[in-house]
Amino acid sequence: MKTKGAILRGLNQPWSVEEIEVGDPHAGEVMVELHASGMCHSDHHLVTGDTPMPAFPVMGGHEGAGKVVQVGEGVTDVKVGDHVVFSFIPSCGKCEPCVTGHSNLCDLGMYLLTGESISDGTRRIQTAAGEDVIPMCLLGTFSPYATVHMSSVVKIDEDIPFEVACLVGCGVTTGWGSATNVAEVEPGETVIVVGAGGVGMNSVQGAAVSGAKRVIVIDPSEFHREEAKKFGATHAYPSMAEAIAPVMEMTWGKMADKTIITVGRINGEDIDPALTLTRKGGRVTVVGMGGMGDMDVKLNLFLFTMLQKELRGAIFGGANPKAEIPDLLSMYKAGKLNLDDLVTKTYSLEEINQGYQDMLDGKNIRGVILYTDEDR
Repeated sequence: MKTKGAILRGLNQPWSVEEIEVGDPHAGEVMVELHASGMCHSDHHLVTGDTPMPAFPVMGGHEGAGKVVQVGEGVTDVKVGDHVVFSFIPSCGKCEPCVTGHSNLCDLGMYLLTGESISDGTRRIQTAAGEDVIPMCLLGTFSPYATVHMSSVVKIDEDIPFEVACLVGCGVTTGWGSATNVAEVEPGETVIVVGAGGVGMNSVQGAAVSGAKRVIVIDPSEFHREEAKKFGATHAYPSMAEAIAPVMEMTWGKMADKTIITVGRINGEDIDPALTLTRKGGRVTVVGMGGMGDMDVKLNLFLFTMLQKELRGAIFGGANPKAEIPDLLSMYKAGKLNLDDLVTKTYSLEEINQGYQDMLDGKNIRGVILYTDEDR
């Protein structure tokens, strides 16, 4: 099928909207007509090279929602016409991580940056000139059509707006689960969330719903700090350094029970101040991504040991996407999860570069691309 897509042709290049061809589904695959795509910071890591790709061109996008329009042989979970969300990490339900309750670490994740389909190792996207295109996370939601493996598809209720549903495929579930599953926030705790973008706002929600006494946001953007109040933040500061004294005062010197780092790009020097903000025996959860080549982390090894602090990584919020994506959307329908205020602004596909500039400038929480017939 010929359509449009936002292609990255090299490092630090703008997204280029070009004609592409999306292949029909093979066995175990579905084609989805996308109605909305989230613009996650993780796709910007493709631009900077923090997430290395084996070749260019690359198709961005891994937060998508739409309708199934074709199904391949052997697909039984969904049918044509079903509304679905993409899970940016597939879930096979059969490998050791999946059957032991760690579907966010599914072994199929090894294929995500290769461009080779899970079903048979072939490619599904080409440019008009016949070049193979590598889709982000084997999804490529910066196009109104995508052919993906059934392990990356989750059926949803038809009354959920696509522009909020798409966000649960990555940012919402990552942020929420990082607070509830990985940081394991408990009632009465003081929780710090460093970085209040599309992921961090959901860590704020997860901590608040878990019963945290205080949810403290740290973000340089005044807009983000103000918006965080809508999601359950009780305090907000522009930097970790500026938060130390007030956190010490409000906790009587104890400091935070849990600190969750959800910045768009994490650096090695971010770890030590996060540990400083965290009490003895407390936990720092690292959600934000750094560069693949980054190896240096700064922390006080003496205090790390003597105060028995914990540093834990998190991917996809420790979630089981097949179960937790429907659960989170059920909470949204019940009015217990705020997804509407996450969508600061919607963009056309041609406005993708402006959308990412707005993200970098701290002007939006999450930008969403809405597809129209003109894009198809």
